[in-house]
Amino acid sequence: MKEILYKLFEHRYLGRDEARTILQNIALGKYTEAQVASLITVFLMRSISVEELTGFRDALLDMRVPIDLSEYKPLDIVGTGGDGKNTFNISTASCFVVAGAGYPVVKHGNYGATSVSGASNVIEQHGVKFTKDADKLRRSIDECNIAYLHAQLFNKAMKAVGPVRKALGVRTFFNMLGPLVNPVLPTYQLLGVYNLPLLRLYNYTYQKGHTKFAIVHSLDGYDEISLTAPFKVATCSTEKIYLPEELGFKRNKEADLYGGDKPEDAAKIFDNVMENKSTEAQKNVVIINSAFAIQVIHPEKPIEECIAIAKESIDSGKALKTLKKFIELNQ
Repeated sequence: MKEILYKLFEHRYLGRDEARTILQNIALGKYTEAQVASLITVFLMRSISVEELTGFRDALLDMRVPIDLSEYKPLDIVGTGGDGKNTFNISTASCFVVAGAGYPVVKHGNYGATSVSGASNVIEQHGVKFTKDADKLRRSIDECNIAYLHAQLFNKAMKAVGPVRKALGVRTFFNMLGPLVNPVLPTYQLLGVYNLPLLRLYNYTYQKGHTKFAIVHSLDGYDEISLTAPFKVATCSTEKIYLPEELGFKRNKEADLYGGDKPEDAAKIFDNVMENKSTEAQKNVVIINSAFAIQVIHPEKPIEECIAIAKESIDSGKALKTLKKFIELNQ
């Protein structure tokens, strides 16, 4: 590790195989926490290369607990995290809205490292027990259109670096990797990123794969569509900037999306959205992210139609019914 760190301190880059080996060694506990923290810090001070990101991803996919849910052609909605905004669980809420609208979802998530409440925090707040049992996950999709994969159950590297990430409390390259290593390799994905260079990096990385995707970024720094500013949406064939107003939404303020000071606060906002009792801003931000996720599955549908589908999932109670059934199945 000392040689690796000196190489990185000299502004040299890792090759794909080298990055892969390093992450495998982290999972095997071959480095101290201080060495891992130093490695992580390098990537806070300079951008990660496509070769490095791909190598790290290769390692995580090699080491994952494999699970095949491909027959469902599932969708995942995920943000990189690390935008420093401490929003409520917008992506997770959107997953239940999309599932409520009838689309199979396999959500991959973890505990919050840079925010109060990650996806696993809010799911756990509802008494859900995480599982890697394929039959239980399949039953969950069959009966309520959604299954949840807690990252640390499916990859020992994610578990190994959990304490270091939490102690640092800042975004790391593991934020970048999380969306790329859903163990089921979902057919569709909506990914939120916290800056434009990362949007381009992911776009380039996804072009090499088979996932049908859209990458979203709010131009004021959110890793999701926040409706606080213009936002960019990139797919395999197009890039477009949207204004909230042109899609019929009022602009949100940053305070409108605040997730609270503890996981219980974020869980309460999440429940309010599902129960259609939230503020207009909270509801709208979930609707718009859900809508662009639906459009990944149905690119032929205009975004206005996808917005209507997402809104109906909340207004009709389908999203709430989906959540209740999910909780019942996953106790």
